[in-house]
Amino acid sequence: MCGIVGVFGNKKAAELATLGLFAEQHRGQESCGLAVSNGSYIKLHKKMGLVKDVFTPEVMEGLQGNIAIGHVRYPTCGNSSEYNSQPHLVETLYGPVFSLASNGDITNYNELRAFLENKGVFFHSYNDGELIIRYIVYKLVYEKQTIVAAIRDLMHAIKGAYSTVFMMQKEMYIFRDPNGIRPLSIARLKDDSYVAASESCALDLLGVEWKREVKPAEIIRLSDKGMEVYENDAREYRANGNAHHCIFEHIYFSRPDSFEFGQNVYEVRKRIGEELADCDKVIPDVVVPVPDSANFIALGYAERKKIPYEMGLIRNHYVGRTFIKPDQTIRDESVYQKFNPLPNFFQDKIVVLVDDSIVRGTTLRKIVKLVRSKGASEIHLRIGSPPVRYSCFYGIDTPTQSELIAHQKDHQEIVEYLGVDSLMYMDLEMIRRVVPDPENHCFACFTGDYPVELDQEIAKSIEYKVWNFEFQR
Repeated sequence: MCGIVGVFGNKKAAELATLGLFAEQHRGQESCGLAVSNGSYIKLHKKMGLVKDVFTPEVMEGLQGNIAIGHVRYPTCGNSSEYNSQPHLVETLYGPVFSLASNGDITNYNELRAFLENKGVFFHSYNDGELIIRYIVYKLVYEKQTIVAAIRDLMHAIKGAYSTVFMMQKEMYIFRDPNGIRPLSIARLKDDSYVAASESCALDLLGVEWKREVKPAEIIRLSDKGMEVYENDAREYRANGNAHHCIFEHIYFSRPDSFEFGQNVYEVRKRIGEELADCDKVIPDVVVPVPDSANFIALGYAERKKIPYEMGLIRNHYVGRTFIKPDQTIRDESVYQKFNPLPNFFQDKIVVLVDDSIVRGTTLRKIVKLVRSKGASEIHLRIGSPPVRYSCFYGIDTPTQSELIAHQKDHQEIVEYLGVDSLMYMDLEMIRRVVPDPENHCFACFTGDYPVELDQEIAKSIEYKVWNFEFQR
């Protein structure tokens, strides 16, 4: 998962973009970058690390301009290195310079990379964002297309998820894949400058005048003429007539103060908790979330059951998300650094412990053991999603199926592995009820029904999530 930001027409573009990236830091903690244009040239700065560490006051002094795009990343396509970080920059012999940042995964990456390489296009990385920018530039330079025509061509050729900001020295384009898999919003500030971001929470802190979601397949151009919108019929590019918004954005990844896919994230999470409560006969002493993404799920559960809601586990917010750390050893060690129980809180209590999902199960197993060691008499685990049995190829780096606990173990084996007294998941019908338009959402990680075409190499190796090129997903 990644987060993107674009700022146009503001003399403090780099500063605003950095604020937006900081608000989206939860979407990627491996690397971050900014590309800034002063109208004559584009300056790029990207490094491994967090936003606050990479964009120091000294660095920001050198990033002056009124157009900026930014990116925070954890690796889904390409390994964890500066080469695969974004934004990407492409220079041409004829003057124009282009930069791009994108959130999502391209499912026919291998096919399109081979096509471009056969045309003489050279790649520096194995990142989806570089594929997108080099495809557009190829269409501009060698086929003499306009930018809008090149992006429309891209929407026909490229399969997968991509919420994207693309800029030249004096203009910016914002576009989203026809299925609308990943979120993307745009806003106007009071000074008539514009800001785009993966999540609306990144826009709110900038004092926007108005904001809206970018429509699937929509192309927005920002230039000295203002904002121009090129609408496309998204159904023209889809395998079927529906959008496929990622349900996992609502369940886990997005900040609760974001508005995505026509819904407030925190309201969806509360409805998940209510659904769980309606189906649960256990009467606990207390409801405790695994913070932070499960907080509102647990709150909805507790309010519906009229059971006390308590933050029995305290999270250290200076430790990153354990789900997205690529190394299992680091992930295991950070669990104990990240969560600490309240002193004398769990003793002799029947606890409903609420989490958003179970992926590998290793983190939850350690949390359950921690709560049990503090004296809980019973631990009943309630999960705000159906079992995650299949890998995601659209921008969330869920593990290979061999690592997904729900793919490898049956329900009772998972209960025994985690050490809980009982376990209840949302089922598919329950999760479909929490959004008003389930037909426009993607549930592939639960069902294995992938709505967007996968290339042959991915389809053949889907059990192991092995890709043709030598990079780690």
